[in-house]
Amino acid sequence: MQQQGQMKRQRLSSEEDNLNDDSREFKAERRPPLTRSHKITRDETGKHQLLLVLTGSIAVMKAPELVNELYEKIGKERLTIKIVTTENAEKLCRIQRLEFEDLIYEDRDEWSMWRERGDPVLHIELRKWADSLLIAPLDANTMAKVANGLCDNLVTSIIRAWDLSKPCYFAPAMNTHMWENPLTMQHRNVLKSQLKFKEICPIQKELICGDAGVGAMASIGTIVSLIAALVKDQQAIRSIADKA
Repeated sequence: MQQQGQMKRQRLSSEEDNLNDDSREFKAERRPPLTRSHKITRDETGKHQLLLVLTGSIAVMKAPELVNELYEKIGKERLTIKIVTTENAEKLCRIQRLEFEDLIYEDRDEWSMWRERGDPVLHIELRKWADSLLIAPLDANTMAKVANGLCDNLVTSIIRAWDLSKPCYFAPAMNTHMWENPLTMQHRNVLKSQLKFKEICPIQKELICGDAGVGAMASIGTIVSLIAALVKDQQAIRSIADKA
């Protein structure tokens, strides 16, 4: 009995050591927070400025592909992207070791960049910078927060402060049972009817949890095509305005 107890303690100790090693590696990969010297400036060459928001759905794994396809389809001469994550999305990006060329803005940057009156307020600076907003994936948690007006992190603060005259697309991604929950329908209606955001509907497939049904984020091709059409239309309007 005593020997079994000792073996159990050794096993738990070994598991704890492994967890601590993983945690140290996990923390070591995180970049330092931005400082007040970081500047966000609008592009003066006529590029469309897209703010891409990532929230805590496992579909965030597709984000690097989404960014690459957006640049491939639209062209870096016509498009520039900034990326913002929720805390859970940021963790998923690090766990999956996702790599992006573009800087990723995180919750903690909101506070590390501001020290006194006159310093940049990050969620406002990003809102001003962007021509359009794409939330892909949008998880159930953030959808509920936005629908109820919460602004308790960088992402929800950007969305709450969003200029509603500018386009916003959202691509939900969640478990089928979450998607079919009556509250989800209610929250979607708020985003579409009151905020006039455009929904990119999820698709039916086998989800990563093993369930089959609607809830997977729309295909990369669908999302990219919609944003490409938006950029084309907006730049055509801008060209006409410049000639007037």
